[in-house]
Amino acid sequence: MTDNLRGLDLIRDVDVSLTVELGRTRLALRDVLELVEDSIVPLDRQIDELLDIYVNGKPIAKGEVITEGGRFALRIVEMISERRSGEDRRAEERSAPLAENA
Repeated sequence: MTDNLRGLDLIRDVDVSLTVELGRTRLALRDVLELVEDSIVPLDRQIDELLDIYVNGKPIAKGEVITEGGRFALRIVEMISERRSGEDRRAEERSAPLAENA
């Protein structure tokens, strides 16, 4: 077993945070203060667009929401390649979710 594989075995059971971003928007504070139950807040993503999937704030994949066993689930449609240009990755990292529960 190589040192790299041995090192990977040591961290395989470490928990990470997986976040799926449904969309974003910007609101004036006055609009936020006017939010009530049943308010509708439009987001920037089209209904047929793939969702961004992050692990610990870093983009790893794109996917779509499905239901399975009466619960929401996520189907991974596309893995984000590590070979992409550094500029693409930096742009996505800048747009990572602002909060873990976003």
